[in-house]
Amino acid sequence: MDGVDQLAPERKKAQFDVDEMKIVWAGSRHAFQVSDRIARLVASDPAFRKDNRAMLSRKELFKNTLRKAAYAWKRIIELRLSEEEASMLRSSVDEPAFTDLHWGMFVPAIKGQGTDEQHQKWLPLAYKMEIIGCYAQTELGHGSNVQGLETTATFDPQTDEFVVHSPTLTSSKWWPGGLGKVSTHAVVYARLITDGQDHGVNGFIVQLRSLEDHSPLPGITIGDIGMKFGNGAYNTMDNGVLRFEHVRIPRNQMLMRVSQVTREGKYVQSNVPRQLLYGTMVYVRQTIVADASCALSRAVCIATRYSAVRRQFGSKNGGPETQVIDYKTQQNRLFPLLASAYAFRFVGEWLKWLYTDVTQRLQANDFSTLPEAHACTAGLKSLTTTATADGIEECRKLCGGHGYLCSSGLPELFAVYVPACTYEGDNIVLLLQVARFLMKTVSQLGSGNMPVGTTTYMGRAEQLMQCHCGVQKAEDWLNPSAILEAFEARAIRMSVACAQNLSKFTNQEEGFAELAADLVEAAVAHCQLIVVSKFIEKLQQDIPGKGVKPILEILCNIYALHLVHKHLGDFVSTGCITAKQASLANEQLRSLYSQVFTRVK
Repeated sequence: MDGVDQLAPERKKAQFDVDEMKIVWAGSRHAFQVSDRIARLVASDPAFRKDNRAMLSRKELFKNTLRKAAYAWKRIIELRLSEEEASMLRSSVDEPAFTDLHWGMFVPAIKGQGTDEQHQKWLPLAYKMEIIGCYAQTELGHGSNVQGLETTATFDPQTDEFVVHSPTLTSSKWWPGGLGKVSTHAVVYARLITDGQDHGVNGFIVQLRSLEDHSPLPGITIGDIGMKFGNGAYNTMDNGVLRFEHVRIPRNQMLMRVSQVTREGKYVQSNVPRQLLYGTMVYVRQTIVADASCALSRAVCIATRYSAVRRQFGSKNGGPETQVIDYKTQQNRLFPLLASAYAFRFVGEWLKWLYTDVTQRLQANDFSTLPEAHACTAGLKSLTTTATADGIEECRKLCGGHGYLCSSGLPELFAVYVPACTYEGDNIVLLLQVARFLMKTVSQLGSGNMPVGTTTYMGRAEQLMQCHCGVQKAEDWLNPSAILEAFEARAIRMSVACAQNLSKFTNQEEGFAELAADLVEAAVAHCQLIVVSKFIEKLQQDIPGKGVKPILEILCNIYALHLVHKHLGDFVSTGCITAKQASLANEQLRSLYSQVFTRVK
């Protein structure tokens, strides 16, 4: 790290701001120290500049990202950065790149689904980037419905090979990042067929391009799918299309951790539980939640600075006009987003713990918390990405006409981020999965199966269905127990109401289809409860830094009470709070905005 610490102090032309980086990565003392070193490295190195991207063509954008990604890899090696530091530096390239999929999907897929022998063969190559991988799952005809994928991998016992084939136009792999121009290999998901029997979707490691001249291998049609939404944004990424024409791969390139095909062509399940695959899913989704905090932090940082500098109206006797941040309407729109950025940061930290816990349990063949963890990560992915995409756009509006300029950073930030609402599970589809879990949990209440983890509150359903909010004055809303009880009561009452309405249908699937909108709202209420509770739990810990905890308490209360205001209909209609208590919540919220305003000023 000496090389980082001895960087020249002068800060050259680089749009990536040091203070912005600190806001994004602020957390534990260690994390801050690491991020500070990486931030100084990036800010002082003109190779990471990005102020000219708005003027580049698609081809120039792509070449520029290739150069940056390669340069970042060179610096990682030269400075012998740790895995944590290397990840931060790669993210500091600050534009979608093929390395995102290589490290974020290709490597984790092999680690999670490959055997020890496959780890030994493929991971050293991937870690050294002697091969570059992507994740080829989504097809032109199927995305969220993974079980509907059409690509086939048929075993040929005569040659001990799989024949990978794209039987239809809609079976073309479509959207994988890094596929269009760069990747040499891919983890391809295809229907496993042996002796005419379809065993469902499985992963296969497939080489796509020659390691000698990078040309596509025989039987492989591959290319870039073209321009995407936005100016720079994902146009720096070579999202691709891929088709197979009876491409043969060795049998041992099927990822065989949980299922195998023998030399004779017999399909067998290994003694490793299939549920272990969910560990990778939890890992990917907790990363997405952490990224939501980073993206929203950047947007809020830009909007807050603009609001503090921009003046408009209010001039008296020739004096200066009023700062935009003085207006209550600006505070009402901006400060909840500031609070959300911190809320998502803390729930993301908790998800890292959850990933470790789930992984250890799975390795010990303990699957008791897996359904809850799956529902939790699916719901939080949906909640945080939706709120962040909407929040970035709101920040753009908060900056008036200037926010529409590419130089503000906001249009590109939105265009880069908004795909998160779709990839790794469409957000509405994920919320419906959460709702199914909630309905199952409600149906088991009273049967002796106690809810676990984030659904523990449902074990107190009888109490929460009857409780009445005790808030009598505005200051009572600063009591964490009052806030938690209101959110818990709202969540359980909405879930129970959905379960009761479902019971009226003789066909449960028809009921789910008819009540889908209500089920989504119940899932949102449950997920918002998780975020609020984890924010409160964070405040109960030892937080370093003088005066930091009081500020976080203010932001925690803003996050919770803003949700009460936004979803007032849910809280009042379910009887969780009264109209008077709702009015007191708004009164306290205005007071909290004033406290934040004083500190910002």
